[in-house]
Amino acid sequence: MGRAVYEGVFDPSSVHADEYGCRSDVLAAVAELDFTVMRYPGGNFVSNYHWRDGVGPVDTRPTRRELAWGTIEPNTFGTNEFLNLCQRTGWSPMFAVNLGTGSPEEAADWVEYTNGSLATDITGERESDSKSGTTKVPLWCLGNEMDGPWQIGHMPASEYGSKARQAAHMMKLVDPSIEVVVSGTSLPDNPTYLDWDREALEAVGGFADYLSTHRYLDNWSHDTAAFLTSGVAVDRQIAEIDAVCRYVAGRRRSSRRPYIAFDEWNVWYRTRNRSGMRADGTFPAHLVEEVYDLQDALVCAQFLMSFIRNADVVKIANIAQIVNVIAPVLTSGDNLLRQSIFEALSMFVGRRNGTSLNMGYDGSLVPSPDFGDVAMVDGAAILSNDQELHIYAVNRSVDESVDLQINLSGGHLETLSVELLHHSDPTTQNTWENPNAVRRVPGEMSNGPQPVVTLPPHSFLAATLSVS
Repeated sequence: MGRAVYEGVFDPSSVHADEYGCRSDVLAAVAELDFTVMRYPGGNFVSNYHWRDGVGPVDTRPTRRELAWGTIEPNTFGTNEFLNLCQRTGWSPMFAVNLGTGSPEEAADWVEYTNGSLATDITGERESDSKSGTTKVPLWCLGNEMDGPWQIGHMPASEYGSKARQAAHMMKLVDPSIEVVVSGTSLPDNPTYLDWDREALEAVGGFADYLSTHRYLDNWSHDTAAFLTSGVAVDRQIAEIDAVCRYVAGRRRSSRRPYIAFDEWNVWYRTRNRSGMRADGTFPAHLVEEVYDLQDALVCAQFLMSFIRNADVVKIANIAQIVNVIAPVLTSGDNLLRQSIFEALSMFVGRRNGTSLNMGYDGSLVPSPDFGDVAMVDGAAILSNDQELHIYAVNRSVDESVDLQINLSGGHLETLSVELLHHSDPTTQNTWENPNAVRRVPGEMSNGPQPVVTLPPHSFLAATLSVS
């Protein structure tokens, strides 16, 4: 979409281009965020994408009309280029197959191309195409947002479920080790919300490993106080989708339940309009290049804290996207900008491994127009190897500071590191003229059995404490 790949990750004309045509500055910035699973080749794009267009010699690949975003796809960057990139970055690839204009057979053939072990004509193609060995693809999405009327090949849940079951069956016959993600609700506002998820899951049956769900939060009302409480919607959506997963497993009398793949999430609203989402034939198109501010970063942090709190059911989560298109990183010519949401994401790096803890909260509330009174402080916690406690907290208040006390029952805590993301103006953005306006800075926290840290209004805290 837009400049996510072309002029984003991949730009052979850039002074930063490496021997593979990828931008070394972009990859270095993205490496700071330590992504693990990377979804490819799209979103809406995938419903009219045929993977064979993107393999074989580059100079013989076709240039296609790209229907989802109104541009062209030269197929210069395809399956092997992406898998090669995954090898170099350490990402685990997660592919989405075309169940819009594509067929179950085409999907199974793609699994054969990437993962097949038999001496077939398809694996022979791979061996002649690949220059750097084989990277197998363990995760496969069965289409994208098939519940949405905007989706190419949109169909009712019953039809999608039948097609997805056929695809999953064939794909797992090729490689039984793969896991598949059933396309779930793309917008909770859709009238088919939850009914679609149930019908699709029931149709796919025991082949389903995950159910996808998507969410983009927004501040169209320009109400910072309300926007900072919108993270409550993520918890609610997870609870509702999880209820469907459990219900379908119960109806099947199965102890094996599908988990949640939250495989598109972000803040998106400034560029979310039809005129700004069509390229009119230009390539590469500057589409939905959102410029984020501090309040957007605080909401992104709430997404991630919700995923931590719900780690027992949310097993996969993918921010959409990583470069230029509603992304933490922007490029302009040979220059690169780290956005405010980059700072929020980076505060989780090095603080993600361990056991998610149940938390209690005793403190002030703030009013929300959509959710009533909600906790002023949104938080999450991870206990790592019984030796370190990672704490995250967003102060949702726009005008009050709060002294946050941390109490780990039975544990004595000593502060190791504290980072704070804050600015006096929540609408402050990192810009090309002022790229460091919103940056995380060291914070201060008292030591002792129950450390205390002061959170300014509209701020995000990430801290690590030793446990004894």
